[in-house]
Amino acid sequence: MHRTVLLTGASAGIGEAIAHALAAIGGYRLILTARRADRLEALAQELRQKGTECHCIVLDVRSRKAVNEAIEALPAEWRSIDVLINNAGLAAGLDAIHTGDHDHWERMIDTNLKGLLWVTRAVVPGMVKSNSGHIINIGSIAGREVYANGNVYCATKHAVHALSRGMRMDLLPHRIKVTNIAPGLVETEFSLVRFDGDADRAKRVYQGLSALTAKDIADCAVFALTRPAHVNIDEMLVMCTDQASATMVNRVG
Repeated sequence: MHRTVLLTGASAGIGEAIAHALAAIGGYRLILTARRADRLEALAQELRQKGTECHCIVLDVRSRKAVNEAIEALPAEWRSIDVLINNAGLAAGLDAIHTGDHDHWERMIDTNLKGLLWVTRAVVPGMVKSNSGHIINIGSIAGREVYANGNVYCATKHAVHALSRGMRMDLLPHRIKVTNIAPGLVETEFSLVRFDGDADRAKRVYQGLSALTAKDIADCAVFALTRPAHVNIDEMLVMCTDQASATMVNRVG
């Protein structure tokens, strides 16, 4: 029996890597959600060719209405969700609190915090009903440490950390696992998005160090998912060897 996974933000970066990792080990069927329909369908086609069942939903998690409608519209054979991976998230801008862009703030709060809540609220009642399930929230080292000019992004990821703990407590009687994976520097489109497409500025974030890859975080998700039934991985803080804190890195070249 294959377990059904709903994965948000699946079209790139960590989400795409998790989809590939789950397809590689087998035993999972994937509900893939993201905003970019072309990339989502391309990923699904690739995974289907390797034997993994996929169902695609073009979805912006910022819309509570869209999230609820998407879950309610799932075909009957896809409605029983065993695993929820809340991966959709972003950083927008890197500004002091008094110069921050309101639109950047709203994008981060609506995606990283509200989006996670909308999807969780729509999916988890089914897990409660079946008395089983696993939620993986992709957080950040920014959920543990605050750094200069990261104010609102750090606040949203602190919220993910707190929500993960709260979920763990609330869902304990229902035998639902909750895992918070908190990566440090991961070289994906993250910085490109943060800096509004400025590729040179984004590239400098990772220069001179060997950052984590999306696959590294996907491996962590697979590890958490494949533990025995009596084992819950509550939290993982994962950094590359060249990073010791949110802002302390060793650039060697």
